[in-house]
This record gives sequence, structure tokens and C-alpha cells, in this order.
Amino acid sequence: MSTTRPCSPGDRGPESGDGGASAVSAPGVAPVDGATPVDVAPSAGATPVDVASPAGAAPAAVGRQIRALRLEGESGVVPLARDFARQALYAWGWLPAASADRRAAAEDVLLVVSELVTNACLHAEGPDELRISCDNKVLRIEVSDRGAGQPAPRTPHRAGRPGGHGMFIVQRLCLDWGVVRAPGVAGKTVWAELGAPA
Repeated sequence: MSTTRPCSPGDRGPESGDGGASAVSAPGVAPVDGATPVDVAPSAGATPVDVASPAGAAPAAVGRQIRALRLEGESGVVPLARDFARQALYAWGWLPAASADRRAAAEDVLLVVSELVTNACLHAEGPDELRISCDNKVLRIEVSDRGAGQPAPRTPHRAGRPGGHGMFIVQRLCLDWGVVRAPGVAGKTVWAELGAPA
């Protein structure tokens, strides 16, 4: 597992916002940090809209669906993020789960969302945004914040010790995870990827 690689193998990394973006034209759609326009849900009552992949994206990203939720200034961000992720899983067909394996995959996604958002709350002055994207093979979770710290699993891991298990859980459940920092900009984005259910 990687904590320094900015993107996973075959991934183009964060969208650069250099043009060629394709987006659904709907109320509530706004640019996110200069990147590809995505639906930004300002509150729990917003309905997310899936957005098409950027034009010219790598073949692995074709058909990628993206949802983003602004969390800055919101209260109760962990349950808000879980509800948002659950709605995305329903929209993308991960839920309702037809088998125990599919149910476990969806529960893993919700747990990773909870852990990443909780870490941002505890160690980085709170999360700014949750972004979830999915293609037919991989679901990617990204949580951005303004913190300077570097998340890492507690080493050595002690199962009986209270607290400090968040990144260990993320490391165990995910295909890969890491941190992206933009030069000259405060904060970071912690990302994690899970395999789509079979």
C-alpha cells in the first residue's frame, strides 16, 4: 500500500481542469477547485447528479461517474458523508446488494468514507469536500482538507489499543490509498480505491 504515490496505477491522477470537460447542465452543478465541473451538494437535502468523464480520459476512466459533496462548514459531517456515499452506491447499482459479497463491498465503502472523513475532523480542522467516483472496476473516494499532517497507519498496530485504527482499516480494505498535495496550496486530498463487486 502506498501513502506517497499521488495516483494509482493506470489513473491519470486528479483532473487538471485544463479544458475538454464534459458535464451535465443542471442546477447545483459548479466547478470544484478549478477541476471538472461536478454536482456539488451544499446540504443534506441536495440531490447529486452523475457527471461524465473528461474528454480524452484514459480508457480505464471511460464511463466514470463522479459525485462531490462540499463539507466545509457543515455539522455532522460523518453521517452526512455516509448518507451521501450510500445514495451514490444506490445510484450506481452497488445497493441493494444481491449477495453477501456485494453487501460487504458496499459496507467497506461506507466504512472507508467514515474513516477518511473522521480523520479529517480529528487531524485536519475538518474536511472540505468528499468526492466519490466509480467506473465498472474501481470506486475511488477522495476527502480534501486544509491539514498539513500526513496520514499513516499506526505502527505497530495494536488491536487492543483504543483509537488510531482508521488508516489501518483503510489500508486493509482498499486496493490502494495515498495523499495528493498541490504545490503552493495549503491542505491535501486523501484518496482510497476499492474494487467494484463482482
